[in-house]
Amino acid sequence: MDSDERFEQLIAFLGSQLPAPVEQHEASDGTLIFIGGAPPEVVAHLDESSVVVSEYAEVRESLDRVTPKPRRVGVLKWRRLPETQLMNAVSALIKGARETRVARYRHCIVCATKNPPEDLSKDDVCRWCADRPHQVVH
Repeated sequence: MDSDERFEQLIAFLGSQLPAPVEQHEASDGTLIFIGGAPPEVVAHLDESSVVVSEYAEVRESLDRVTPKPRRVGVLKWRRLPETQLMNAVSALIKGARETRVARYRHCIVCATKNPPEDLSKDDVCRWCADRPHQVVH
């Protein structure tokens, strides 16, 4: 199998192994970026020689500005690995990134819904409960 076929196979594999839904777009440098999950859980960057798998994360720059900042889990030089070992390694990285991401989720103290960290205030209240009017019972 030539490199182009393996590259196409890896694109299809990433699309099928990442948590659904999978968003795919191309960066300005030609790297393919895959974001899997809703809310996002795993990010994969694929270029002509490597695949980087990361746990999705965000950094709050201000009250109304959040920037994605994935945490790298692993890098594979996909051309150097045989097909089966490559797919097994990519699967393991995706699984590890997803488990790490989901382990960071916390429960809202108002509605008890499990949320990713960026959806909770510092008081562990989700954005939906924070936006709802509070009912006071007398």
